[in-house]
Amino acid sequence: MGARTVRVVGGGPAGSAVAIAALADGAPVTLYEKSHLPRHKVCGEFLSPEVLPILESLNLDRAFLAAGPARLTSAVLHLGRSEKRFRLPEPAFSLSRFTFDHLLLTEAARRGADVRIESKIAAAGDVLAHGRQTPAPKGSRLFGFKAHFRGAVDNVVEMFFFGACYAGVSPVEGGAINVCGLAPEDLLREHQFHPEPLFPASLCERLHGLEQSFDWLITGPLVFHEEFHREKNYYLAGDALGFVDPFTGSGMLSALITGKLAGASAARQSPIESYNTECRKILRRQYSVASMLRRALGAGIADNLARWIPGQLLYRLTRPAI
Repeated sequence: MGARTVRVVGGGPAGSAVAIAALADGAPVTLYEKSHLPRHKVCGEFLSPEVLPILESLNLDRAFLAAGPARLTSAVLHLGRSEKRFRLPEPAFSLSRFTFDHLLLTEAARRGADVRIESKIAAAGDVLAHGRQTPAPKGSRLFGFKAHFRGAVDNVVEMFFFGACYAGVSPVEGGAINVCGLAPEDLLREHQFHPEPLFPASLCERLHGLEQSFDWLITGPLVFHEEFHREKNYYLAGDALGFVDPFTGSGMLSALITGKLAGASAARQSPIESYNTECRKILRRQYSVASMLRRALGAGIADNLARWIPGQLLYRLTRPAI
């Protein structure tokens, strides 16, 4: 008797990693995705150095490097009047979601996943990797924004924190520059969801002379959450399992980690609680630190925090514990 088919809902990085891991464990996979991919999505498009060993374990590292991701060696944090520069412990990567999603989903299909594009997914899933589904009350909801630009590139990722907003700037493949951030809905609505009027002088100066490649993409509402303690009869992976502050730059890494774990667990029919326990061990620290930093930003004390916490330590504390 053959292995039971693993049904995966969601074809982003987490869902594709689920499929690839389950296939490697000998289980057939049917993957359901509601959107036609590839497409640009609101995302910081930052990939921590730890992503390479994960991709290598999925036999995806060569295809990833062949896609030409930008390599990042330094970071700059702009916090009010303070500026903190530091070298990354190891070079990181930056690759557009357009390219990354296409690479992963294409590889999942090539290895045998039955990929079905369905606008309304009727089938229940063994693994849900369909992104954020947590409802948010109207009011001070948060929305994300993103656009690509063209211009001179470097090997630096920059984060700009201003009021209740923040934005990241980093190169991606092909000489493009990704600008992605987050702002409260009411502030964006005042400007017809055009984020530029909210930008501080430092960010405007950084973008001066760059040519915008496409209109701003807007997504939301964004809700920070985690589902590690929920009793479910299916596995959750990626943002469906937990959505951490984008300023940590660990979202896509977490998606691959949880996707790989969920795929192997589903193929082996391991207890869901065991899977959740493993995810808690790996992700708990970054969620706790991100929550602390979010409160510091909201209280206006991030400037003082930045002066005393070494940049590399701050970076390490917002990585998954792998």
